[in-house]
Amino acid sequence: MTNDKEKKVKQTTIIVNGREKTVSGKEIGFDELVRLAFEKPPIGQNICFTITFRKAMGNKPEGTLAEGDTVKVKKGTIFNVTATDKS
Repeated sequence: MTNDKEKKVKQTTIIVNGREKTVSGKEIGFDELVRLAFEKPPIGQNICFTITFRKAMGNKPEGTLAEGDTVKVKKGTIFNVTATDKS
């Protein structure tokens, strides 16, 4: 038997590389965004990812997300995730 007062994890619709994605929780991290952006992410020693965002929640509504960082999301937060070969 479940308790109706248990908090349910909120689902939020965000935009990743022009596609709607539904995520759980109030924050999303760098690695999760890479997985959402690329079904099969490019791999290799020289591959790096750049993530920019806008329309985020909180005191930093836009910017660049560094590896290991998280950002607070709200409905409609937009992310652009690009892979670059540093060769």
